[in-house]
Amino acid sequence: MTELFRIDGLHARPATEPGVPTADEILRGIDLVVEPGEIHAIMGPNGSGKSTLGTTMLGSPEYEVTAGTVTFRGDDVTDWPPDERAKAGMFLAFQYPQEIPGVSVIQFLRQALSARKGIDLSVLELRLATMEWMQRLGMDSSFVDRYLNEGFSGGEKKRNEIMQMAILEPELAILDETDSGLDIDALRIVAKGISEVRAERPEMGVVLITHYQRLLDEIQPDHVHILVGGRIVQSGGMELAEQLERDGYEAFRAAV
Repeated sequence: MTELFRIDGLHARPATEPGVPTADEILRGIDLVVEPGEIHAIMGPNGSGKSTLGTTMLGSPEYEVTAGTVTFRGDDVTDWPPDERAKAGMFLAFQYPQEIPGVSVIQFLRQALSARKGIDLSVLELRLATMEWMQRLGMDSSFVDRYLNEGFSGGEKKRNEIMQMAILEPELAILDETDSGLDIDALRIVAKGISEVRAERPEMGVVLITHYQRLLDEIQPDHVHILVGGRIVQSGGMELAEQLERDGYEAFRAAV
């Protein structure tokens, strides 16, 4: 089976304009391998580099890779722009999804699906395809006609991200603090949606970026990694998340 995703020795810092002093590195040597069907959880305190890692994996121009490589399905994608990575099958659910006034959810999905898979569905065809997922995620059927994320609650934004993941069928899904701002009921709906997408696409790899154990209790990861100071300082299973819940991050800071 072909390895799905690999990061070797990744260093990255915020991108700066010419003539502006370079910023300090945020990622300082990340190694990570995701096999098909695996769930990896990345946990760490504020400022540890979790969200930087997620956006750098998708090639965000906000960050400059200064060393290391990113490989997806055997291809070196280190220099690929975000749209090429997305077309190839990488997906990022944002911690803070952007509002796009004037563009409805259904229009956005239609454009994204066309770019991802070359499928040009009519609005009606796509509406029918989304109805089941809206029901699974507790979303009203009129949801797809609203402007993308405009006036959405935190839970609606996160459920919309999961619906995008279901419709676009990526090979690798990176979920950046999907549990952020959700109450326990919304969290369980989102976790159930993630599990149902994985049930239909068992080869899809998932990288969950989170502060807390509560999402991991709903979606049992295969691997848990502790990120502190831009480095993965320890890897293991759910016992790591349980230790973190019990003792906090202080025990791991000494490893930096």
